[in-house]
Amino acid sequence: MLRISKLTDYATVLLAHLAADGAGMKTALALAEDSHVGLPTVSKLLQELQRAGLVSATRGSRGGYRLARPSDAITAADIIDAVEGPVGLTECTSHPGQCELEANCRVGPNWQHVNQAIRDVLMRITLTELSSQQPANNQAPRAADPASARVTA
Repeated sequence: MLRISKLTDYATVLLAHLAADGAGMKTALALAEDSHVGLPTVSKLLQELQRAGLVSATRGSRGGYRLARPSDAITAADIIDAVEGPVGLTECTSHPGQCELEANCRVGPNWQHVNQAIRDVLMRITLTELSSQQPANNQAPRAADPASARVTA
């Protein structure tokens, strides 16, 4: 099953709260109260998001955190990379050359293709869209045609 971690989900929630506040500053405590995420988790995530360049921090009595760039310039891929590292569906997509089967593998290149397609989509979805109260696409998702979804090895 493909699933982002709770920490990535929480990081997205925190970034959405900062995006809703515009250019304003929020303290870690205020973000914890607004989001209902525990303060230790908020503090840890803010440090990771700051290291990744997604938030900036100002110290002092009027300090806090704000987005380091506009919400439409932060992507879902940026958030996942900051908390979990780059998306890697298989060992060979995240660490090429480290799988003992790679030399004789018939499916690795196709998994790399799938991995890149997922990454491309994540790079097109912005924090603005993620934090919107409305789904980015007003159409209901359609079931994929199984014949067109086949990957040959």
